[in-house]
Amino acid sequence: MAAKQVGTVWTMAIKSRQSGVSVRRTRPDRHLPRSYRGIATFLRALMMMVTRRDWKGAENLPSSGGFVVCPNHISYVDPFAFAHFLYDNGHPPFFLGKSGVFEIPIIGRLLTAAQQIPVARGTSHAAEAFSAAVVAVESGKCVPIFPEGTLTRDPQMWPMTGRTGAARVALTTRCPVIPVAQWGPQEIQRPYARELHLFPIKTMQMVAGPPVDLSDLYDGPLDAATLHVATNRILDAITRQLETIRGEKAPAIRFDSRTAGVAPIGNPHRPRRAKATGPTNGESS
Repeated sequence: MAAKQVGTVWTMAIKSRQSGVSVRRTRPDRHLPRSYRGIATFLRALMMMVTRRDWKGAENLPSSGGFVVCPNHISYVDPFAFAHFLYDNGHPPFFLGKSGVFEIPIIGRLLTAAQQIPVARGTSHAAEAFSAAVVAVESGKCVPIFPEGTLTRDPQMWPMTGRTGAARVALTTRCPVIPVAQWGPQEIQRPYARELHLFPIKTMQMVAGPPVDLSDLYDGPLDAATLHVATNRILDAITRQLETIRGEKAPAIRFDSRTAGVAPIGNPHRPRRAKATGPTNGESS
């Protein structure tokens, strides 16, 4: 899909093979970087070949202006399925991604050229990602942020407790926050698994809900309590939509990796290295 000159208006009609829902989107086009268009063309063709799609709620995506969109995170595959949903509905996503991915030769250069946003988690540079996300939203871009911050640790793959990045960007910019529940990518690749199971072809289910109402928090202090309330509202909205997809209720208490003693980042199934507590380098106590 080639980009047109800035300021032109383009229209897309998307029809999901499974749901039969036709969604018509109209919004000002933006000039996408060449590397973005190249990556998007390749990945879109791949996703069209290896997945089926059941998409609902695209009418809830804003027709103009920047916004934050928040999905649940259940597989390394789901960013691709989620990006396909957004891109085909006229909203090229500009992701926040782990800084380590940007350090991979060639891939990192392509992501940087495509204006994706690196996040150095747990470092002082994390604030730079927040600032970049705010600038992206204010310039009219669609910025996906996974509110859980990493793959869910919940044993049944429900949304777990979240991080406050999405809420912070939303409250700073006062932009719409669109919750999206997704289900299906985990059938291609389970959380933290290496194996891919492409066949038989899996269905990627996406349900975008109406914007999460955070307006009552706009004029309050941007403190931990406010961010906690906003984050929970976003996760509650995602969870309700996921319950609809799965046809079952989520646990009453959201899984918390801290109280469960699970590592907050990285593969929770990998043994954690014990920190040295005794003398080292031949030193005696």
